Parts: sequence; structure tokens; C-alpha cells
Amino acid sequence: MSDSDSFINEVSEEVRRDALYGYLRRYGWIAVLAILALVGGAAWNEYSKSQAQAEAEATGDALIAALSADDPDARVAALTQVEADGAAIAVTALLTAAAQQENGAMDDAAATLGALAVNPDVPEIYRDLSAFKAAMLETNEDPATRRTNLEALAQPGATFALLAQEQLALMDVSEGKTEEAIAKLQAIAEDAAVTRGLLERSRTLLVALGVELAPDAGAAETEEQASE
Repeated sequence: MSDSDSFINEVSEEVRRDALYGYLRRYGWIAVLAILALVGGAAWNEYSKSQAQAEAEATGDALIAALSADDPDARVAALTQVEADGAAIAVTALLTAAAQQENGAMDDAAATLGALAVNPDVPEIYRDLSAFKAAMLETNEDPATRRTNLEALAQPGATFALLAQEQLALMDVSEGKTEEAIAKLQAIAEDAAVTRGLLERSRTLLVALGVELAPDAGAAETEEQASE
């Protein structure tokens, strides 16, 4: 019985081995392709990362070289020649606009910022920032257009809504619209998202406009703790 069982086991093993080889011959190419795909994907991923890093380093080197130029015209010219992708586009454009503004080319700076503000390839925060900075520039733009641009940026929920509201209040002051300026500044001071610096500027301007303010709660608490 033991010899018979051994023979049966050997035959069964041979059958299983033949079946396995058959499966390998029929479907082995799938496993090979899967392995090649995994290896190729990993290699491509590493290549893409190295390419992105190399491009970022090249953009950074170009920006540093452009900013190191002593002549303002040469600095602006070098910055406008820098090639960038993604978020680096925004950084390059903002630096270019700053250099143009420093060089007195306000209209060029406004054009640079305006193009960035509508560029869909950069994050929204940079588009909003460029639109706000463009509205802050002293160009030949008429006050009505500037007010319209600031009002668009001052909409509730906008990234720079409170800062745009502050600029509108300053425009109201310069135009003699004291009541409108006071209303805007009070709204800023009462907004839950107001920063400490903006709050202090708003309160200072309100006082300058003749508004009597209640003591700042934070300041009063600090004074009370100091007296104790």
C-alpha cells in the first residue's frame, strides 16, 4: 500500500507541476508585464521628481541672478525673461511687478499684476493678491475705476475683503465722504476676522475723524491686570 500511495503522490505531483507550467506558459507574460509596469512607473516617478526639482532650481537661480542686477532697467528686463511654471509663475510676476514699480513704470506693473490676476494656472490666493496689489498702484487710472476694482475685492468672503474695505474708506476720506468712511471703518473694526494691525489702524482713523470709541476690551483687560 505504501508503494502504491507513493506512486499516486508522484503522479499527482507531476500533474500539478505540468498544470503550473501550463499556466506559466499561458499567463506568465501578464506577470512579466505587471513587473515591468511597476518598475517603469517607479522609474518615471523618480525621473519626474528630479525634473521638477531641476526646473525649480533653475527658476530660483534665474530669479536670484535677475534680482542681483544693479541697474533697475536690467533687473526688470531679466525678470521678464525668467521662465516659470505653476506657483513659480506667481512669484516671478510679483517680483517683476515690484521691480517695475520701483523703476517708476506703474502702468507696466499694473499690466503684469493684471495678467497674473486672471491666470488660471496659478493658485487663487496669488490671483487675489495680484488684483489687490494692482488696485493699490498709483496709476493714471481714474478714481471711479479704482473704486470699482476695490469694491469687487471687498465682497464678503473675499481673501482681501477687509484690506480692500480699508482702501475704500481712505478713498472716502480723500473725497470728503466722512460718513461713508466711518461706516466702513466701523464695519472693519467689528469684523471677527480683523487682524490686530488692521483693527488699530481703523480705530486710529476713526478717532481722527472725530468718532468717540469705547475702550478696547483687550487693552482694558491688560491695564487692569497691570494695576493689580
